[in-house]
Amino acid sequence: MDMKKTIHASILLVMVFGLLNLVVCSVEDEINGVSLGQPQTLHKDRHLLAINCGNACGKRCAVASVKDRCLKYCGICCSSCQCVPPGTYGNKNACPCYRDLKNAKGKPKCP
Repeated sequence: MDMKKTIHASILLVMVFGLLNLVVCSVEDEINGVSLGQPQTLHKDRHLLAINCGNACGKRCAVASVKDRCLKYCGICCSSCQCVPPGTYGNKNACPCYRDLKNAKGKPKCP
């Protein structure tokens, strides 16, 4: 009976520390200004967070003249690369995958 209690306590302790680690990492990201719409440099012991492409592309395409087309292609690029460059124009070096995607004609695919 004592062995079961020890195992249950160990499992509970591992779960609590895992949750605590997740909270601490989230707070660190907020303090350091890491946005989910930006490419992220993560420690090797942490997982890459999936970004919200809708929000990131909404910011990227906020001043686009053809907003629906911008949102469409930004969404395609975001889902492939899991990052969107900051700002509404340029800054593509912040996300090399996004920068390097090309359309069938060899021109940049991502807005």
